[in-house]
Amino acid sequence: MRAEFLALADEIAVDVAFQRESEFRRERRLFVFDMDSTLIQGEVIDELAKMAGVADRVVAITASAMRGEIEFQESFRRRVALLAGLPEARVYELLERIPLMEGAERLFRTLKKRGAKTAILSGGFTFFGAHLQDQLGVNYVFANELDVDADGFVTGDVCGRIVDGARKAELLVEIAGREGIPLDQVVAVGDGANDLPMLGLAGMGVAFHAKPIVRASARFSVTHVGLDGLLYLLGVPDWEWD
Repeated sequence: MRAEFLALADEIAVDVAFQRESEFRRERRLFVFDMDSTLIQGEVIDELAKMAGVADRVVAITASAMRGEIEFQESFRRRVALLAGLPEARVYELLERIPLMEGAERLFRTLKKRGAKTAILSGGFTFFGAHLQDQLGVNYVFANELDVDADGFVTGDVCGRIVDGARKAELLVEIAGREGIPLDQVVAVGDGANDLPMLGLAGMGVAFHAKPIVRASARFSVTHVGLDGLLYLLGVPDWEWD
């Protein structure tokens, strides 16, 4: 039945979801988001690759990884290595170039008004995550730290542990435990194969504008509306939207 609904949704360009009624359906208290192509309309590493003149090579690796064909850590290290020599000053130019996903600001204002906690769990970079934290009022941000040498150039490496799919799932559990929130009251939102572990753990896992493999695996899918469309899944009436 679910597969038939997904096919119908594509045919008539609407989003269809069905879920069990429970005490938690309208009382989700923690929302965790992927960043690239979920909270923002693009992939930061692809834009950095354009600056470095290696766009075709990086985009090909990104696409393969998002389809689940290459293990994320391997693909990520290969892509970052191609950025070596890029001036740090140019990296920050992207903060004003990549727009927020449609509906993001309304969603976060409404969640904040309802007292929910929010987190970014990203295989992207901390510099952009910190920017969104200030812009949207996000409670937690975990991403990858792009390594820069003493002369202000990207080295082609990252600092510390890479935030891959397994790490996202660990962080979701850690944050929920810190906040005293059961997993049934957690919503996870993402678009790539490396988001599947956290989507599977959350009480509500949402594939947002996602790749086919992710849409087929996640319990919920939003493809034809903006991020504020998540509020309908939560049963939030229009008059409560900020």
